[in-house]
Amino acid sequence: MGKFRRIFNYLIPYKASVALNVFFSFLSALFNVFSVIMVIPVLNILFEMQPIVTEPIPFSLSNAADAISTNFYYFVSKLLLRYGSVATLVAVGVFAITMSFLKNAFKYAAMYNLAWIRNVVVKDIRNDLYQKTLILPLSYHSNEKKGDLISRMTSDVQQIEHSVISSLEMVFREPITIAVILVSLFIMSTNLTLVVLVLLPVSGIIIGRIGKTLRTTALKGQNKLGVILSVLEETLTGIRVIKAFNAEKKMKDRFLSINSFYTLIMTKMYRRQYMASPVSEFLGTLVVILIVWYGGSLVLSETGSLSPSAFIGYLILFAQIINPAKSFSTAYYNILKGMASADRIDDILNAEAKIEDRHDAKSIKTFSDSIEFKNVSFRYEKAPVLKNIDLKIPKGYTIALVGQSGAGKSTLVDLLPRLYDVTEGEILLDGENIKNIKLHDLRELMGNVNQEAILFNDNFFNNIAFGEYNISKEQVIRAAQIANAHEFIEKTSLGYYTNIGDRGNKLSGGQRQRLSIARAVLKNPPILILDEATSALDTESEKLVQEALSNVMKNRTSIVIAHRLSTVVNADMICVMHEGEIVERGSHEQLLTIDGYYKKLHSLQMFAE
Repeated sequence: MGKFRRIFNYLIPYKASVALNVFFSFLSALFNVFSVIMVIPVLNILFEMQPIVTEPIPFSLSNAADAISTNFYYFVSKLLLRYGSVATLVAVGVFAITMSFLKNAFKYAAMYNLAWIRNVVVKDIRNDLYQKTLILPLSYHSNEKKGDLISRMTSDVQQIEHSVISSLEMVFREPITIAVILVSLFIMSTNLTLVVLVLLPVSGIIIGRIGKTLRTTALKGQNKLGVILSVLEETLTGIRVIKAFNAEKKMKDRFLSINSFYTLIMTKMYRRQYMASPVSEFLGTLVVILIVWYGGSLVLSETGSLSPSAFIGYLILFAQIINPAKSFSTAYYNILKGMASADRIDDILNAEAKIEDRHDAKSIKTFSDSIEFKNVSFRYEKAPVLKNIDLKIPKGYTIALVGQSGAGKSTLVDLLPRLYDVTEGEILLDGENIKNIKLHDLRELMGNVNQEAILFNDNFFNNIAFGEYNISKEQVIRAAQIANAHEFIEKTSLGYYTNIGDRGNKLSGGQRQRLSIARAVLKNPPILILDEATSALDTESEKLVQEALSNVMKNRTSIVIAHRLSTVVNADMICVMHEGEIVERGSHEQLLTIDGYYKKLHSLQMFAE
């Protein structure tokens, strides 16, 4: 029930439209009753059983039902006496048609409002999911499969739209219809309606028991669909490797196995869901037969207040409950199915955003003194990745981090913009703990160039100006020139407005890297983080990128991660990392005089070259 309440909370901003929907649904149900009740005077006229009412009675709340009935028959009596039975029958028919028109007009008005409500609620859910995905830390994204997250934001949201939001029509309209009809039935015959009130809940309990496991089955199905999308995403991303290693059959077998299991789950779910309609229809028929038997016995024994024509009207009116009740049971099944998707969506919405601004976080705009790591330790789960790191980086210095893969170099620089938070110790920026600084301001001071150039399926201009607003073309061109990217951009068909493809797949590795450097140049940050920016490049591309990096690093505080020691020989200080610790530090010449890790790495690379 909590999940359903949460979805209904999305309706609160649109309560005026919801109120209109409920109001129009009530009017539609009311006129539906009037249009059905009209069958009673029609039958009385046809069989010449219409009693003549000579005097109207005054209307009051205490005798509302009698007043409406008596005054209506007074009106019919006047028509009968003045115009005869045929003309009265025509008049009553026109009145019934008018009631039917108003019923359907108000029904459309209710649905007209609901059409907007159901779509805007889904839009809000999707917006909240996307915004939450953006603020969740990297640790969350590292543990989750991208395909499953995409499944939750697309398939699960759509499932809520189909199953839950679409059921709002039934949730709002059908109970109102049932309530109005039940009140009318009570007015017509209290004893017979009490029997109805006993039979309907019994039918509801039976239907409820059938749908008990539907939510669990639907949850399994949605989880398995997430796995399917994850496999699909991995296949499309790694298609080159799959083909190179002749792994098509292995991937096909894996996909077919998961897809077959998903098919079995969904078949089971739909079979149970499809049971709702025939079961509810059968139970409805059973209830009608029981009412015909009991009501007929009342009419035949003449012990009740029902006349034959009124009993027929009662049955027609009761028949109007069957479809709403059936729709309501269908809505119940749909909601149970949709709640499984709501559970999966809630996993994202309730996920803890561990890295966020403190309530008293400070705003900073400049970097003026130093960056300091004080006794910093970090672990992803249990095993420590960084241990007791002490490092001070004065403004304007270039610090190089070298060492074997897995030594903790990338993790160390990820702590600075708070992509992760330290487990122990603290990181100071101009003497202020970075946890006390607003995240936006902290990251605004930094520019990143990673080993893998992260580009977007857009044109050159928007990739370079990514994250910036009100940027002129001249500024973008200047950044591209500094990054040695202007020349190859100008050679493309549309220049800076040429699309670069998915992840920049229309470009070479060196071109992609220079484009990401241009993005960092445009941001013009005082602190630059270079994470193995040239390690994946050929010699010619490396030379161009290294030249671009040299241009960018002038007058900036730079932290450089490098495997090729030749790229960091001019750094102000080189820190050698091993198993999460800084084991050596100093200039290139100083470290060579020490018979340690750095000299060993240098000798190996010199030998390889």
